[in-house]
Amino acid sequence: MTVMKRFFITFFFFCLILLSTSAVCARIGVGVGSGKVEVQEKLRPGIIYQLPNLTVLNTGDEASDYEVSISYNQNQPELRPEQTWFKFSPQKFYLESGKAQAVEIKLDLPLKMEPGNFFAYLEAHPTKKSESSGTSIGVAAAAKLYFTVEPASFFQGIYYKIISFWKIYSPWTQRAAWALLVIALLLVFKRFFHIQVKSRPSKIKKDTSKNEEDE
Repeated sequence: MTVMKRFFITFFFFCLILLSTSAVCARIGVGVGSGKVEVQEKLRPGIIYQLPNLTVLNTGDEASDYEVSISYNQNQPELRPEQTWFKFSPQKFYLESGKAQAVEIKLDLPLKMEPGNFFAYLEAHPTKKSESSGTSIGVAAAAKLYFTVEPASFFQGIYYKIISFWKIYSPWTQRAAWALLVIALLLVFKRFFHIQVKSRPSKIKKDTSKNEEDE
């Protein structure tokens, strides 16, 4: 075997080893910008709250799809908030390696609920499947969420829900209110006021009738 052939064979196997090592070292990672979110004020049933944003980081070497959700401790002493109370925007997204995504979080408390101290994890995890096994990548990162809900009556909850909905979705709520007011005024005006337009006979026609009488 010539020296040139040995060189090419050695170089070929070296490239294979290098590529396989890179494939093994490549990984999918996730991190969050804050480890704890604690709401200091006492929350009330029926109100929609805007929580601090959750920053999700791709700490791995590969790009991946990510998702944000809620999780709990198995035997936590605090109450568990329902999954349906939370709205993430966006909830699912794609991140290149080293990139970050800010996720907005709204907490919509129901009108009727048990007051007390609540705890949950704001969890972010990749949803990419493993090419070898087809299973999900089992890594996740989370921020601890603490908040307290004070007691309130059902009618207070309805009042709080209307006020918070107005604040959260302003100015669209204001525009909708003005549009409804204008429609209501038009209906009232149409109900109690009738406008009739009468045409006045032309002067030429009157003069013609007078000439016919003289004849």
